[in-house]
Amino acid sequence: MTQAESSPEPGHKRQIAVALSYSPERGDDAPKVTASGRGAEAEQILDLAFRQGVRVREDPDLAEILAAVEIDAVIPLSAFVAVAEILKYVYSANHQPMPPSFRGTGRKQEATP
Repeated sequence: MTQAESSPEPGHKRQIAVALSYSPERGDDAPKVTASGRGAEAEQILDLAFRQGVRVREDPDLAEILAAVEIDAVIPLSAFVAVAEILKYVYSANHQPMPPSFRGTGRKQEATP
């Protein structure tokens, strides 16, 4: 989950929240945007995340990039490094091993005779 506060009007901040999902065990090749909202929708997304114990990171630039992505779409290449850093932190904080594809080893390939 990433969030930001921004607005085109000086002095007025409008919250943005974007939720991501990445489950390589379910066949995900890359993180996807699962929810996105501004203002009241962002507040609802954040409230749900906090109630569920989901870790939230404030990153205004990344939130702006990800907010432009369609729901259920893979994140853009320009966001991969930033999202990878977030995922690395989340896996570590939750004491979970990182999936092999995340570690850069790729998926297992069958040997050919």
